Amino acid sequence: MKQSGELLEVCNENGVGLGYPETRGNVHKKGLWHRAIIVALVNDENQILIQKRAKTKEKFPGLWDLSVAGHIPFGHDAVSCAASEVMEEVGQMLPKGVQLKDFRFMTSFRSQLSLSDEFIENQFYDFFIYNCNIPLSAFHLQKDEVEEIRYATAFEIKTMAEQGLFHPRTEWINVLYNYITKF
Repeated sequence: MKQSGELLEVCNENGVGLGYPETRGNVHKKGLWHRAIIVALVNDENQILIQKRAKTKEKFPGLWDLSVAGHIPFGHDAVSCAASEVMEEVGQMLPKGVQLKDFRFMTSFRSQLSLSDEFIENQFYDFFIYNCNIPLSAFHLQKDEVEEIRYATAFEIKTMAEQGLFHPRTEWINVLYNYITKF
């Protein structure tokens, strides 16, 4: 599990980095803007890997989420963070030939969630898609992050979100649905 002392870059309300770090704990306590990534791992059957957040997660435990999500550490860029989060959360080393350009940037969006007076999450997300064919048996879950994984269709994800089974940060769902269903 990531520590509250992890350093994140503070951003302004437009998502522009201000060039100085703050601890993750302080960023959330003070409601400072910062950046994060989310990644959809999509197989050749247009199924998306989804993960059920561990019950021990500090926010939204037990809810489903996109394949991979994470904060961008201070001094790192979104694409390299996306690649490293795949390894960290679902334990999947990307093939040797994978290049950062293989992560397809889809959109950026901002999200504001106030979980308590002590935990305010003001984030800018960069959303990527990575096409790959990885069987579920090849993943090695980080148990303090991820309880379960499975592949789902874009329609299933949309339905699950409407039922309140997904992390409330769902701005990516229509982007992914439109991308998947146009093929």
